[in-house]
Amino acid sequence: MTDVARLAGVSHQTVSRVLNGHPNVREQTRNRVRAAISELGYRPNRAAKALVTGRSQVLGVVAQNSTLYGPASLLVAFENAAAEAGFTVSVGNVSVLDRHSIGRAVEQHLDQRVAGIVVIAPVASANEALDHLPADVPLVTIDGDPARPAALVTVDQAAGARDATKFLLDAGHSTVWHVSGPSDWFDAIGRIEGWRAALTEAGAEIPPVMAADWTAASGYRAGQMLARMPDVTAVFAANDHLALGILRAMSERGRRVPEDVSVVGFDDVPEAAYFIPPLTTIRPDFEAVARTTLGMLLGQIESGSSTSTRHTIAPELVVRDSVASPGQR
Repeated sequence: MTDVARLAGVSHQTVSRVLNGHPNVREQTRNRVRAAISELGYRPNRAAKALVTGRSQVLGVVAQNSTLYGPASLLVAFENAAAEAGFTVSVGNVSVLDRHSIGRAVEQHLDQRVAGIVVIAPVASANEALDHLPADVPLVTIDGDPARPAALVTVDQAAGARDATKFLLDAGHSTVWHVSGPSDWFDAIGRIEGWRAALTEAGAEIPPVMAADWTAASGYRAGQMLARMPDVTAVFAANDHLALGILRAMSERGRRVPEDVSVVGFDDVPEAAYFIPPLTTIRPDFEAVARTTLGMLLGQIESGSSTSTRHTIAPELVVRDSVASPGQR
């Protein structure tokens, strides 16, 4: 603010009045201050101002406009955690998670003078945008790149996949096939890593990954191929919707689940307990992710400094009726 005042030839109090929209500033002076702000690229510390004035109890979230269960559940969980702490949440929905869309959504949040921002960034295309955001903005990423040095909270995807795969191996299956999510999603990458690690640790054969997206239709197509392979006795699906498609494909080909083929999913969607058979799956703790994210964000707001701390939240194996020993036929 002092630099802006010096360049504009005014006092820092005048700069403050311009920033706050105070009416008692001449238009010529106001324009001179705005020109100096633009030339210097000055951004007010909105987080500090929110704490001093107590006027901002709003947190901004940037998220892709999606009905996918994981991202949608994370958003709802964060809104609930924020509400319990006395904050409201302003959500900036974007059609794609790229530099332009995320940057624009963040700028809109900053124009609203939010106290801090959360970006739900599960895809690789978000990285460039995050690298170019203003450094003085309190910001935490959910589900982002685990290799990126920034404040991050995420479900431990690899641990969940490892648990799912190990559960199938412990049931007596010689190996486990995997139907994956999209290759540009960090969730999918982590689940592949966990699946492969469990097979390697067990000395089991590692089958090729069956690439898919997150939909039941994609799972159905992969399931049709797997159902034609008599040596396939266990499948780990990267999410429950993929598992649902696999279950239908197996049924249509006369492959019984779990008697002939065991299936494990990931996410524990509300419908998973009502699949036929009820689906064994991995349950992420979205509420814990949200609470941890909120705590990290408020810590940045209060301290006025950013952090590169990362937290991974362990998921839980939920055992139902879709897994059996390959000998139980």
